[in-house]
Amino acid sequence: MTESKISAGPDGLLLHDNWSDLRQFRPMPDIDFKKLDGYRKERLRAAMRHADVAMCVLVSPITIRYAVDYNSYSLFQSHIPVTYLFLPLDGPITLHQGTPGHPSSADRLRLGRPMSFFEGGNELAEGARLLADDIVAFLSEIGTTNRRVAVEYVNPSITQALLQRGLEVVDAVDIVEGARVIKSEDEIACIRWACAVAEHGIARMQESMGPGVTEAQLWGILNYTNLANLGGWHEGRMLASGPRINPWLQEATQRVIEPGDLVGFDTDMVGPFGYFCDISRTFYYGNDRPTARQRQLYQFAYDELQTNMKLIRPGVTMKQLQASAWPVPEEFRAQAYSCLIHGVGMCDEYPQVKPLFRGAVAYDATLEPGMVICVESYIGAVGERDGVKLEEQLLVTSDGYELLSNYPFEERLLS
Repeated sequence: MTESKISAGPDGLLLHDNWSDLRQFRPMPDIDFKKLDGYRKERLRAAMRHADVAMCVLVSPITIRYAVDYNSYSLFQSHIPVTYLFLPLDGPITLHQGTPGHPSSADRLRLGRPMSFFEGGNELAEGARLLADDIVAFLSEIGTTNRRVAVEYVNPSITQALLQRGLEVVDAVDIVEGARVIKSEDEIACIRWACAVAEHGIARMQESMGPGVTEAQLWGILNYTNLANLGGWHEGRMLASGPRINPWLQEATQRVIEPGDLVGFDTDMVGPFGYFCDISRTFYYGNDRPTARQRQLYQFAYDELQTNMKLIRPGVTMKQLQASAWPVPEEFRAQAYSCLIHGVGMCDEYPQVKPLFRGAVAYDATLEPGMVICVESYIGAVGERDGVKLEEQLLVTSDGYELLSNYPFEERLLS
């Protein structure tokens, strides 16, 4: 990594960083956060009405952020839940926190019951009974006779305690996934900004490939760019080079990138405002021309992407999309990517379509305007050195789609 690109010293990289903040180069979008918050609450409540539930008990940090814009220790919350939300169809939205004080748009705050072994230990079952009492009292407070309660990602003792109190427990996951699938204009603006931040980091990654640079160092540039713009986290360190790019889904290591390597990555990035950028590119590092096989693999991946994107338009069902998708050659099927498309918003979301040779679509769904989806490809044959990962993120419009990802493809690999 040379001084002309990113200084190796802390003074140059951090104290005198003049590149990472994207606001220096383009204005942030004008987002009406109050309108955004109201839209998301109404989407959730409309889905609850459709499911005929009185309330949701939400635990996922992503869903809680969607519902009340609460964002605190999300990764901790994802495996040791200390915060949960009572979202009623009608009544005050109540956020229960282990440590009150963090802002949200909930109507009121309460202390929470222990929901994890870390918090509750051997008294977890008693905590579940107390939580069930709280829910019964809450239903009485909001004046409903509906005893259907939708619960998201909790330990079995909570479900058992609710059933023992005579409540009907249903799964909240399909409710919240269905609510989140259609994005508002403000959500799309957030996603555009997340993509712009990611591509700002990607450009610096590409220009920073040089002698002695490791996979982990290159990945760190993207991660740093996201954090510098108040982004969240990456779902994985999805960057691999040379012989590690095949098979795919290997995370970055301290391997030094070498001339002649393909370098592939997938952002999987929770960006600013909690919205996701999920795009993939594969670079070529070196001065020599890529090999014929590298160029062939790249062309296959590019063709799969372009062919499948042309299928994206309102009214297309997931089964139709699967049946019409680019036919993956037999030699690449064993290591083909797990899905052709998937939804995206604050994370990877519903719906998802697998290749036809991986089995039937798991549900009936239709593309609608306002969906944001990713189209994916991985091309790499078993036992070979090279592989290519590509992915685009796009918005379904009234007459087709609009690209939200704009980073250019590798010309040397398309020639």
